[in-house]
Amino acid sequence: MEEGGFFYESGLDIGLYLGYLMMFLATLSAVAFPVLHAIKNPKEIAKSGIALASLLIVFFIAYSMAGGEVTPKYVSLGVSTEFSSKLIGAGLSMFFIVFIIAIIAMIYAEISKSLK
Repeated sequence: MEEGGFFYESGLDIGLYLGYLMMFLATLSAVAFPVLHAIKNPKEIAKSGIALASLLIVFFIAYSMAGGEVTPKYVSLGVSTEFSSKLIGAGLSMFFIVFIIAIIAMIYAEISKSLK
């Protein structure tokens, strides 16, 4: 793209700024609408709190199971502390635990729906 060419003078910057504005508005609405919904329905906050607490419990279980070793390969990939190694292990363990729980929940829902 040469300076002084068609795209340089045609408003490419305006399109980028419009894209940034649209992304900001989408992010703002993705945060604001659930908060407004929760304010209108306070019982939903309790359900969200229970879900958040259960995820925190699963995270602490995964964190306690994770190993904290730092091998030379980990160091070459940017993992230099025991804490970061443990966080990565906890994230992977948590992903697998939640994935298995989701599969079991889907199977249970389908079986219970077919028996009704």
